[in-house]
Amino acid sequence: MASGLSASPRAVVLLLSLLGLAAAGKLLVVPVDGSHWLSMREVLDILGQKGHEVVVVAPEVSLHIKPSKNFVMKTYPVPFTQEEMDEVPRGLIKDVFEGGSFLERVIRLYQQAKKNSAVFLATCTHLLYNKELIRYLEESNKFDAIMMDPVLPCGPILAEYLSLPSVYFMRGLPCTLDYKATQCPSPVSYVPRTFSSSSDHMTFPERVKNFLIGLSEPLLCHLFYLNYESLASEFLQRDVTMQELFSRASLWLMRYDFVFEYPRPIMPNMVYVGGINCLQKKPLSKEFEAMVNASGEHGIVVFSLGSMVSEIPMKKAMEIADALGTVPQTVLWRYTGKAPPNLPKNVKLVKWLPQNDLLAHPKTRAFITHGGSHGVYEGICNAVPMVLMPLFGDQMDNAKRVESRGAGLTLNILEMTSNDISTALKAVINDKKYKENIQRLSDLHLDRPIHPLDLAVHWVEFVMRHKGAPHLRPAAHDLNWVQYHSLDVIAFLAAVVLLALFISFKCCLCCCRRCFCKKGRTRKATKAKSH
Repeated sequence: MASGLSASPRAVVLLLSLLGLAAAGKLLVVPVDGSHWLSMREVLDILGQKGHEVVVVAPEVSLHIKPSKNFVMKTYPVPFTQEEMDEVPRGLIKDVFEGGSFLERVIRLYQQAKKNSAVFLATCTHLLYNKELIRYLEESNKFDAIMMDPVLPCGPILAEYLSLPSVYFMRGLPCTLDYKATQCPSPVSYVPRTFSSSSDHMTFPERVKNFLIGLSEPLLCHLFYLNYESLASEFLQRDVTMQELFSRASLWLMRYDFVFEYPRPIMPNMVYVGGINCLQKKPLSKEFEAMVNASGEHGIVVFSLGSMVSEIPMKKAMEIADALGTVPQTVLWRYTGKAPPNLPKNVKLVKWLPQNDLLAHPKTRAFITHGGSHGVYEGICNAVPMVLMPLFGDQMDNAKRVESRGAGLTLNILEMTSNDISTALKAVINDKKYKENIQRLSDLHLDRPIHPLDLAVHWVEFVMRHKGAPHLRPAAHDLNWVQYHSLDVIAFLAAVVLLALFISFKCCLCCCRRCFCKKGRTRKATKAKSH
C-alpha cells in the first residue's frame, strides 16, 4: 500500500511533464546585440525551461549574445572581426566625450553612425543571403512564431519571408515608427517625441519643438531605413516599405511602464512589460557583502554607466573621482579603465558588479547611472534615487522622465564639474523628497497582478498557440490615409451641405422672382384699368 501511494505522485509529475512536452512549441528568435539582448535572454531562458524549443539566429561575432543551455544557437559568418565589433561601442563613447563645437560633434556623430550602420547592415545582409541557414529555417520543423527586436529590421524581413506570426520585443523604434506601424494615435500636443527631452506637460515653445520634430519624423525614418528597405525589396522580390513590414507584427512587447512612461494611447496588440529585468534579489558574494558591511551607517552608492561603457577619458574620470570623495558613503564604481590618480579611499573600482542585487540592499543610498532603461527600471524597482548622466540615444528622454517625477537629478556629462556632481549626489542622498518620490514610483510599479517577465512569456506562448493574434489587429490597417481621417466622409457631407444650400438658394431666388414678377403684372393691370 505504501509503495502504491509513493508511486502516485511520481506518476502525476511524469504525466504533467509529458503534457508539458506535448504542448511545447518551436520559436525562432532574431535578436539585436548589446543591451537589447540582455532582457530578451531572460524571456528565452524561461521559455526554454518550460520545454519550448527556442532557436536563436545570431552572428558569429557579437558583444553579448552567447550560447545557453535553454536554447539552440545557429550562427552565421559576418565580414568583420571581434575586434572591429568591440570598437563599435568604444568609438561611440569616444565621440560622446570629445569636445568641439556643436557642428563638429554632429559631424563626428554622423560619421560614427554611418560606420555603425554599415556593420549592422552587413550583419543583416549576411543573415538573409546565407543559403544554408535559410534552407535550414525553411526545411526544419515548422516554427510556431518568430520573436525579434525590430530596431534592426532583419527579423521582420525574415518573418515575412517565412510567413511566420511575429512577436516584437523592444524599447522603441526610431521616429516613433512603432506607433505609426500599429496605427496608434500619437498626438504631438502631449506625447513628447524621441530626443525632444520634454515631459507630457509642455510649454508653448516645447510644443512648437515637438510639432517640428513630428513633422521631420517621416524624413528621418526614410533616411534611417533606406538601405534596409532596398534590402527587403530585393530579398522578398517585391516593393515593400518598413512601415508595411512592421505593421505585420502580431504582438508588440514594449519595455515600458506607465509609472515611468507618460500616459498615452496604446493599441490592443501592444503589451507593456517595463521592469522585465527587475529580478528577485540574490545574495551578494562574500566580496561585495564585505564592501557593503564595511560602509557602516553611511551605506553605499552604486555607480555604473552601463554595459557598453567601461572607461572614460582620464580628465573626466578625475573630475568624477574628486566629487565622489566629498560624500561619506562607499562608492562601488564599475570601471575597467586606468584608475584615476586622485581616487579617494571611499571609492572601490570593480570590473563587474551585481547591479540589481546591490540596488536591492537596504544600505544603498543612491544610484549614479547613464539613464539606460534597464538601470532606470532597476532603480525604480528597488526605490533608489538616481543621479543621471545620459550619454546618447533615448537616455536623455529617460533622464527627463525620472527628473520630472522628482526621483533624481540629471547632469550634462560633457559640461558637469566636480562641484555639480557632488551637489547632485548629496541632494539625492540627503533630501528626503527624492527617496519619497522614488519609493512612491516603486510602490506603484510593484503593485501588479503579474510580473512583467511572466506576462511577456504568456503572450509569446499565446501567439505560438494561436498562430498569431489577428483579433487584436485594428481595421485601421485596411484603410488608406483618406479613409482613416474620414476625409471622404467630410467631403461627402460638405458636398451635401453645399448642395442643400445651393438648392435652398435657388428656391429662394425662384420664389423671389415669381413674387416680384406677380407684383409687377398686378401694377400693370391696375394702370391699364385707370386709363
